[in-house]
Order: sequence, then structure tokens, then C-alpha cells
Amino acid sequence: MDKGVKIMSNINGRVERFCLAAKENWGFVLFLLCLLSIRSSFADWYHVPSGSMLPTIHIGDRILVDKSAYRLDIPFTDIGIMTQRSPARGDIVVIDSDTADKLLVKRVIGVPGDRIEMQNNRLKINGITSSYEKSGSQTFLEAGLMPTHRLRVSQTRSTYATFGPVTVPKHHVLVLGDNRNNSADSRAFGFVPIETLKGKATTVLWSFPEKSYLPATDRWLKNLI
Repeated sequence: MDKGVKIMSNINGRVERFCLAAKENWGFVLFLLCLLSIRSSFADWYHVPSGSMLPTIHIGDRILVDKSAYRLDIPFTDIGIMTQRSPARGDIVVIDSDTADKLLVKRVIGVPGDRIEMQNNRLKINGITSSYEKSGSQTFLEAGLMPTHRLRVSQTRSTYATFGPVTVPKHHVLVLGDNRNNSADSRAFGFVPIETLKGKATTVLWSFPEKSYLPATDRWLKNLI
């Protein structure tokens, strides 16, 4: 038999076996396609490998992300077909950062048109300075023009403790990490295009702390909203 004909015969045989297996297990195939479509367009989960969002999100947390929070994409693509809503101050977002060459998790601080500045880790948005209530040795409750949330300010000196004022341009947001002195965020890489937001983090699904064999069950299903 000609070698080319033999190769084509083998390929056709494999295709036939694959089609037969898919036909016999069509229920599982359909379930798998639905699951992948959901993860592609509606919801997904991500592992957090760094402490830039401490104390809100811990190293080892696995967070649930609403991928349809801001726009609805065609499954398995980044093509948007419907805008849901705009990011709001206080949203915790996952960013597909070309600058950092990885996915980042940060908090939205400024939306288009906002004027932002920071003096010695004290944030000012549109002329209103946030208030800070001490809640631990290095943690504070930050309140102002966004939902009240906890943040961490370590004793480590940071060149990013003071910046601005800057104005957030159209179609962009300004993001910061809750671990203010230990976060590479808009102070390092600038404003973030809204189109690069993969979604809004809503829940800690489960958590396995770094250098520990035991799960942190007290963080499971912890609400981030």
C-alpha cells in the first residue's frame, strides 16, 4: 500500500473512533462544552500567588470571578457582544496585564474623570480625603468615596506612598493593592484600560495558605463584595 494512502487511512480510522466515542458519550461532551463556555464567558476561578491584596485576599486564596460583570464575551474569545456596567470604585478586579505579563488582582480606586492623589498613604479622591481607623498593628479601615474596606500599611518605606494629583482618562481605571506599601499597581504601570479587565472578584472559594498542608477553612466562601 502506498505510504500516503496508509497515513490517510490511519487518520480516517482515528477520526471515526473519535466520532464514535463522542456519539456514545454525547452527554458528557455536552456537559464539558457547557462548563468550558461558562468558564470562558461567565465565571472562572483564579489562584492568588502574592500578598499585594492583603489583608482582603490572602496568598493561596482561590477566588471566584464574575467575568460577565462588565461585558459579555463570545465564548472562547475576547470579543465583547454586550456591555453590562462600568467598573465602580471599590470593585476588586482581575486584570490581564500586558505590562506585567500576568493576571493581576487589584482594587479600583479611580474611574474616568476622577482626580486622584495620595500623600503619605492618605488617599484623596476629587478633593475628599479618605478617613482611616486603625484596626490592627498594620491594618486600617479606609472610608471615603468608595465602600469601606480594610487595608494594610506596613512599616516598610515605599516610594509610592505619595503621588499625584492625576486625572483618570476615559475608558481607564486607576487601581491599587490593599497592601499599600507592597503592591505593584497603577503607581507602577499607570492607568488600566477597562477592556483589559477580566471580571470582578466576588468570593474566596477556598484557601490553602503558603507553606501549609492544612486548608484555611475560615476563609472558604468568604464574600469579597
